[in-house]
Amino acid sequence: MQPIDKLLSRIKWDKEFGDAAFEIGYHDRVAAIIVRRPLGDLLFEPGNKDSFLLMDDEGVYQRIPLHRVREVYRNGELIWQRPGTGEMLR
Repeated sequence: MQPIDKLLSRIKWDKEFGDAAFEIGYHDRVAAIIVRRPLGDLLFEPGNKDSFLLMDDEGVYQRIPLHRVREVYRNGELIWQRPGTGEMLR
C-alpha cells in the first residue's frame, strides 16, 4: 500500500490524476467515527508533512495528524484505505 503522504503528493503534482473530486476520511477520536471532508477543506502548511489543518464548526483550526487518515476517495470511489479500517465504527 502506498503511504498517505505519497498519495497526497501524487494528487498535488500529477495533474491528470489530481483533476478529480477528492475526499479524505479521518478518524475522529471523540465521536469514534470516520469523518469525510473534501480535500479542498484541508490546509496543508508548507514544510509540515505530518498533519493538516481543518476548520471546525466554531471557526477554529484543528490539527489532524496524517496517521488518523483512514480513507481517500476519488470521484466518490474509495481508492486508498489504511489497513484495519474496516473494523472501525462508522
